[in-house]
Amino acid sequence: MGQTVYAQDSTKQTTEAVVVDSSDADMSIEEMVGNEDMAELAEMAANEIGMHQQLREKFIEGNPRFMSLVAFALIIGLALCIERIIYLTRSEINTKKLLSDIEKKVESGDVEGAKSICRNTRGPVASVCYQGLMHITEPAEDIERSIVSYGQVLTSRLERGCSWIKLCIAIAPSLGFLGTVIGMVMAFDQIQAEGDIGPTIVAEGMKVALITTIFGIIVALILQVFYNFVNSRIDRLTTQMEEGAINLMDIIAKAKK
Repeated sequence: MGQTVYAQDSTKQTTEAVVVDSSDADMSIEEMVGNEDMAELAEMAANEIGMHQQLREKFIEGNPRFMSLVAFALIIGLALCIERIIYLTRSEINTKKLLSDIEKKVESGDVEGAKSICRNTRGPVASVCYQGLMHITEPAEDIERSIVSYGQVLTSRLERGCSWIKLCIAIAPSLGFLGTVIGMVMAFDQIQAEGDIGPTIVAEGMKVALITTIFGIIVALILQVFYNFVNSRIDRLTTQMEEGAINLMDIIAKAKK
């Protein structure tokens, strides 16, 4: 009889536990996360939406015609920067390994094998080395002249598009200043039409002028950062080309002894 009562109690406890678990599953997200955390998440989402809304409002207030030109300069400049960054990143290789493989082939007398390594390796360093190997039978002065001339061609390829990036950097603030001048002219036109210098009329024209200037300067600063990064990559590749050319000349000189 006592055992039967114990089994019933156990079943009752199990049932209560299931009821408790099901009640936990029915809890809302707010109760599980906490009211304070939910308030912080809602505040962060509201701030993000508010920032985008403010940018949109400022863009419209700053005369959409000139603001669109500034945005167009930003898009074109960023596209050119990204293209250069991808191209320069793909052009970088392990220069030491390349020169080591070339040296082994040249020392063994397999010049064609060294040329094949250069042909199958991307980047300007491999191209410079291939140019030197093409004239390996000529005097050292001719080899050096050929490498220097071809190196200048490769450097110009690395810098392709950089002039357009600089143009976008110069155009963006210029468009902003143009919007400033036009905003001032609009303010004076409104003053002339109203026949009175009211603070509201002056403030409206000044607001348009200052917003376009601010956005133009911001665009120029963004593009300038990317442009400096691209220039640093070009300088690093140019240094690798020079080091590769010097080491290649040493390899050729040793092979001719």
